[in-house]
Amino acid sequence: MTEEFAESVLVKVDLQFETNNGEHHTSEISVDQLVLRRGQSFNLTIQLAQPFDPNRDPLNMSAQTGSKPTEEAGTLSHFGIPGRVKRSPAAKAVWMVTLDPSSMLQQGILNLVITPPADAPIGEYSLTVEHKSKKAFLATLVLLFNPWCTGDSVYLFDEKERQEYVMKEDGTIFRGSKNYITSLQWDFGQFEDHMLTICMKILDLNHKHTEDPAADVAARSDATYVSRVISAMINSQDDRGILKGRWVPPYWGGKSPSHWSGSHDILLKWLHQDSRPVKYGQCWVFAGVMCTVMRFLGIPCRVVTNYKSAHDTNKNLVIDTYHADYGVREKDSPDSIWNYHVWCEAWMKRPDLSGDGKFDGWQVLDPTPQEMSDGVYCCGPAPVKAIFNGETHLNYDVPFVFAEVNADCIDWLVKADGSHMKFWSDIELVGRNISTKEVGSKKRLDITDTYKHGEGSKKERDVFCYATTRDYSKDDEEEEEEEQEEKEEDTGNARIEENPNNISTEDNTDIPPRPKLSLRFQEEAKPENGKDVKLKLVVHNKSKVDMPLSVATSVQAMRHNGMPGANIKNEVTEATLQPSKDLSVPILIPFLLYTKPMLDCESLKVSAVVTNKLDPDQPYLAEDDVVLVDPPISVTMTDTVRVGRECLAEVTFTNPINLRLTNCTMAFSGSGLLREEYEIQLPDLELNKRVIVKFPLVPYKDGEKTLLVDFDSSSFRDIKGSCTIGVKPAF
Repeated sequence: MTEEFAESVLVKVDLQFETNNGEHHTSEISVDQLVLRRGQSFNLTIQLAQPFDPNRDPLNMSAQTGSKPTEEAGTLSHFGIPGRVKRSPAAKAVWMVTLDPSSMLQQGILNLVITPPADAPIGEYSLTVEHKSKKAFLATLVLLFNPWCTGDSVYLFDEKERQEYVMKEDGTIFRGSKNYITSLQWDFGQFEDHMLTICMKILDLNHKHTEDPAADVAARSDATYVSRVISAMINSQDDRGILKGRWVPPYWGGKSPSHWSGSHDILLKWLHQDSRPVKYGQCWVFAGVMCTVMRFLGIPCRVVTNYKSAHDTNKNLVIDTYHADYGVREKDSPDSIWNYHVWCEAWMKRPDLSGDGKFDGWQVLDPTPQEMSDGVYCCGPAPVKAIFNGETHLNYDVPFVFAEVNADCIDWLVKADGSHMKFWSDIELVGRNISTKEVGSKKRLDITDTYKHGEGSKKERDVFCYATTRDYSKDDEEEEEEEQEEKEEDTGNARIEENPNNISTEDNTDIPPRPKLSLRFQEEAKPENGKDVKLKLVVHNKSKVDMPLSVATSVQAMRHNGMPGANIKNEVTEATLQPSKDLSVPILIPFLLYTKPMLDCESLKVSAVVTNKLDPDQPYLAEDDVVLVDPPISVTMTDTVRVGRECLAEVTFTNPINLRLTNCTMAFSGSGLLREEYEIQLPDLELNKRVIVKFPLVPYKDGEKTLLVDFDSSSFRDIKGSCTIGVKPAF
């Protein structure tokens, strides 16, 4: 694009949008505005009104950002041709310009090569030129982080990883439970319409900018600072952030968190409603939206799921859980264990923590508002390497994240007289199957070993002790070696719990060893939403004596953050278990019993407390978190898909239950396919009634795209379907 200037030192300016944005990997963001990455040169051509003689009439340029730019803050830079430009001795983030040999000086045509420094603050810049005492505005440009530049603090060596963690607009977020891992296709959409406006607005509305705009803009040179600001701005807990969190229904005035299939619709809604928070989000939604903003800004980012994630409120690295005699939690605990919790990891250097690069690499950032950090609801960036080594003294929020993946668990039995008895201790439950999407595929990558040593190993216990005492020797002094219990057979999708012998009450009174029982759950059939759930509890007697047993089982509908939604059923079974034999206790959970409680919950917690009547003060506990598989929804394309040409998506769903489905809706979204989410109403569906929806769309970007579908009704909440589409260029 070439601009002409009347009565100016400039005759024409060609900003070369297509070439520059293409070379800076930003052509999908804009085709009519310069969007550049720091540390990488760009080209523009200017034509002066007269021939150019740099020795007689130099060309002076400036780049500035923010309302109060200064050289000392790195928000203003003077540079020119020749390079003898007067600058402040304390100038930071100096820009450079050179003349390309193809320039024609006698015609006043200058092909300029301009290089913003790799440590420049990101954001919107104004570029001006001065020649023969006349000034002219050249351009407004946006500068982003540059993971392709070795001098940038977010430099990422591997091109495949750059394509995955910066450029890829869709991905997978893992949910469910540690034994029932499910995947959710998520549309990040970081290069969709208005994302430039949205992300710049996020930066300018953060509370630090409100308090001191000049200092905030200058600090945007630091990826650590920017990522922390984004973590705070994704939630609206204490600022004009994007998402309002809510963990229990009703979801008045907004959408259930499970409705969302991508970030762009949320961000666009926030922009259109004058920065009022979008309702509602939970952890995976917060993390998905943050990943979108981070990738747009150029900071490599991925979404990570931690199963059995601890929320340690009192910072003692111990999670206390309370049960009544019949197996249901008798009272709430300030601590909790989430079935799963989702956060982000961002790639960056951490010179603020170590000069030798010890803590460079992936950093945990959690935008879900759980606890305050320096007076603000944000979390991170906490180096994964610091968590791995128990370096809990470091900024930011390392102790909190360390507890999420490493806390120990203690279960207390609440007896009839109100006293509490410690009857279960587990040092291995928390921080399981830590997962992210594998580069270049939809497969799950287990990254647990980047967060901690093997559970139960001496090294893991050493690090745990070091995290709490800052002294490795303490663990050796206090450690009591115990024989490892014989492992029960692998039951696939079941949590196996087995009590240690050293049971103690709350006052630590020793209790003699008891005869051994082992407990495990087994599936009778795959747990499907819409069908009765059939499990069985298998109790094995390891002793040489008969045991008269009381088996109290309970089933609760649970939210993913560890909060019970509803009590579904309780049963007590009594039987005598012979030596070295098994007792099988069937557990039936009818669909009609769980359907309403599970509409706003994500799993069924099945608990069993087994008591030997001859030794009633020493119960056993077993728990299993069952995630129901939704009925299938089919999404296909019926035509060849090409940019600018209408095509049809076909979605098929069949009602599998003997209940009429009412309030049926279907929502469609997908970057490059639909500019905004589109929702349609569907007729009621009787048993075995099939609905086929043919939905027209006109793709506007080529390449591999994902169409996402959300089906909602009176009995099934937000069933997800997706289809990967290869969109061909226009003719």
